[in-house]
Amino acid sequence: MPTYQYRCEKCGEMFEHAERLAEHETGHPNCPKCGSEKVQHIPTPFVAKTSRKC
Repeated sequence: MPTYQYRCEKCGEMFEHAERLAEHETGHPNCPKCGSEKVQHIPTPFVAKTSRKC
């Protein structure tokens, strides 16, 4: 399950939330610090590791 990073627009708290892709498209979690619904998704870099040797 992917982990997404969010930032609360009210208090500035940054937090991570694990959710399914379908959940990510339909809504965002509330801030764990102040409970605000005004949170913004923060894009994070993605690195894929494979076991294939060159």
